[in-house]
Amino acid sequence: MRIEKPAPVRLLAAILLPLLTACGPTDPTGALKALGEYQDGLITFYDADGSGNCSFQPSPGNMDVAAMNIGQYENSAVCGSCVEIEGPKGNLRVRIVDSCPDCPTRGHLDLSRSAFEKIADPVAGRVNVRWRMVTCDVQGPVRYHLKDGSSQWWTAIQVLNHRMPVTKLEYWKNGAWVNVKRESYNYFVEPAGMGTGALKVRVTASDGQTLEDTLPGANSNATYDGAAQFKAG
Repeated sequence: MRIEKPAPVRLLAAILLPLLTACGPTDPTGALKALGEYQDGLITFYDADGSGNCSFQPSPGNMDVAAMNIGQYENSAVCGSCVEIEGPKGNLRVRIVDSCPDCPTRGHLDLSRSAFEKIADPVAGRVNVRWRMVTCDVQGPVRYHLKDGSSQWWTAIQVLNHRMPVTKLEYWKNGAWVNVKRESYNYFVEPAGMGTGALKVRVTASDGQTLEDTLPGANSNATYDGAAQFKAG
C-alpha cells in the first residue's frame, strides 16, 4: 500500500531538494571513481573520533578521518580506504571510518573537525573541493580481526591496515574458495561459521591483487597479523 506524504513534508522536500542539488549532484548510487581519478565534492565536519559504521576503534592519535556519503559508502566497501582532498588551504589524506546517512550528495565527505581545519576554514561550514581515492600510507602487513562472538558456528572477519581498498574475502573449504558476504558494518560474515582449526583466507584488493593467509582459528575478539601487504599501485 502506498502511503502519501503529508502536505507539509512534501512542501519541505520541494524546498530542500533544489538546495541540495545546488551543492552538487544528488545521485545516491554514484559509483566511486577509479583509484587516483579526481572527482568534485564538498566537505563538512562532525564530532568524529575515528570509530563509526566501519566498526573501527577510536583513533585519538590520528584524527585525519572522514565519513563517506551514503551513496558511495558501498555497503562498507570503502571502509579503511584513503582519500586525498584538495582544499583551499592545501591537500590532506584521510581514512574512511564511517558512513554519512545525512550526506545525500555524491562526493560529500564529512571530516573530523581537526582534519577540516587543515584544509579549510571551519567558519565556512561547507566547502567545495575535489578528491580522489589513493593508497593508504600504512606500515606492516594487513591484519585480521575476528568479531566478538566469532566461533566455528558463526564467523565474522574484519580486514585492517590495508594499503589498497579490499573488495573481497574468501576462505578455503572442501578444496575450493568460498566467497564471504560483506556486511554494512565492515565485517565479512559467514553465518554458518568457518569450522574448526586453522582458517585459510584470501583477500582481494580493488586492483585485483590477492593475499593469502592462514589464521589460527575462529577465535572471538582475536586479531592476527597477515604475512604481507598489498603493493602500491
